[in-house]
Amino acid sequence: MVALIVIVAIVVLLLLSVMVSYNRFISGRNAVQTAWADVDTELKRRYDLVPNLVNTVQGYAAHERGVFEEVTKARAAAQSAQGPAQASQAEGPFVAALGRLFAVAENYPELKANQNFLQLQATLSDTEDRIQGSRRVYNDTVQGFNRRVQAFPSNLIAGWFHFQSAQFFTIPDAQRATVAEAPRVDFSNIGQAPPAASSTPAPAAPDAPGPSAPAAS
Repeated sequence: MVALIVIVAIVVLLLLSVMVSYNRFISGRNAVQTAWADVDTELKRRYDLVPNLVNTVQGYAAHERGVFEEVTKARAAAQSAQGPAQASQAEGPFVAALGRLFAVAENYPELKANQNFLQLQATLSDTEDRIQGSRRVYNDTVQGFNRRVQAFPSNLIAGWFHFQSAQFFTIPDAQRATVAEAPRVDFSNIGQAPPAASSTPAPAAPDAPGPSAPAAS
């Protein structure tokens, strides 16, 4: 009788352990999905800024058609990406194209002083910061979840209930080089007025010498 009670107690403990572990996996998977939703929201916010940015630059550099088409194509590919893996693949070309768009803007002082352009830059800079923050949270959440999926003995529960490792949101090494080559955008002077022209008149050029006086006869 005592042996039966011990066996029942062990079975109950095992079932409780499985239940607790299963619930932890469910919570971890939900946390990963929530963290990715935050990243996806910020990515979409950035994509929504791009058409206005392109239109503003195009108003000053309409002949740079190739750059505008590249940005538009990269944006469409990034928007159609499904999940972290595809988004990671699309991120490199999109960031590189965006960098080339800002490189074009660097050649037009009037554009860099345009208030609409400055506001778009400021909003984009803020969005990039939020993307980086959301991506760090997501990748940290994925790392914790994947550790449980792969570590013993929780990997047994993961195998029984078909929990799989989540995907990180990263830029592949081949595309990191592409992004690294893209011109960096300096947002440090956003919102500052362009330097005013000096009101001090430039010194007058010396008068040209007049014709020599005729020699006295």
